[in-house]
Amino acid sequence: MPTSVPALVATSTTGPFEHGTVERRDLRPADVRIDIAYAGVCHSDIHTVRGEWGATEYPLTPGHEIAGIVSEVGEGVTRYAVGDRVGVGCFVDSCRECPECLAGEEQFCQKGVIYTYGTVGHDGVRTQGGYSQQIVVDEDYVVRIPDSLDLDVAAPLLCAGITLYSPLKRWKAGPGVRVGIVGMGGLGHMGVKIAHALGAHVTVLSQSLSKKDDGLRFGADEYVATSDAESMRPLRGSFDLIISTVSADIDLDRFLGLLGTGGALVFVGLPENPQQFSMFSLTSARRIIAGSNIGGIRETQEMLDFCAEHGIAAEIETIAASEVDGAWDRVVASDVRYRFVIDTATIGA
Repeated sequence: MPTSVPALVATSTTGPFEHGTVERRDLRPADVRIDIAYAGVCHSDIHTVRGEWGATEYPLTPGHEIAGIVSEVGEGVTRYAVGDRVGVGCFVDSCRECPECLAGEEQFCQKGVIYTYGTVGHDGVRTQGGYSQQIVVDEDYVVRIPDSLDLDVAAPLLCAGITLYSPLKRWKAGPGVRVGIVGMGGLGHMGVKIAHALGAHVTVLSQSLSKKDDGLRFGADEYVATSDAESMRPLRGSFDLIISTVSADIDLDRFLGLLGTGGALVFVGLPENPQQFSMFSLTSARRIIAGSNIGGIRETQEMLDFCAEHGIAAEIETIAASEVDGAWDRVVASDVRYRFVIDTATIGA
């Protein structure tokens, strides 16, 4: 019989979380049962529960930045054992057959990736996420958290970390490459740390200088307020890669103008409104506009190992389950440095 597990449950777009339960399936041969220690709060959780990305079916338990300990394994599991430190990110299954899945790019599964919460799985059951004390996941969609990374600071790497690592690697950030990070929030601060560790020259492009000291401490070489036209002017044509982490509307032509010939402006943030730009901004210097969306399981493991090797972790505020509603309001107000992480032991307490 399925196991009832304490969880935070959203029942509407506007109401507070309730302390309830979610059902976790009995172990299949390839399944791993994970006792969740920490779950990161991602802005995607808020967008989804509040219906900002489309209709949501309730009750729903969000959370896709999951870190914990294996407590049980199915009879066919070969990669993990009880006691292993593991994580689960934004998806928990895919078709495993399409070219994207076979290439290790499961997040782009042609038949539809099964997200960690809010998606009907291949078994017909809607997935429920990590704001809970336990989860059951096929071992192929679980990653190992290196011993040198504490579980609380590792949890946000399962979304925020891989979301920045993937485009930085794809566009070959490294020595001699000038990288701009737009925004210094939960995503942006990870971008600064990872780009710096890759050896790139890193500039933070933020609305103000309020987080300048943090940005420089995380590895930025420069920190510029985008509201200051005089400071922005010398940057025109100077970047090889700009990654926008913000969900607000931005002046695309202005940021495209910061790119050198062949430079790329990559979006990982998701503005609610359509964005516009002049085609001349692209054709005048063979520039590129692109998007990126997390990473596959193989790349996520690579990211965790890279972060462990370079001592990279998320900057977090640990909260109890009773504080999540207030924390969500603070995320919307950009009042967190830089990621909230829920101590799941407090759920139901």
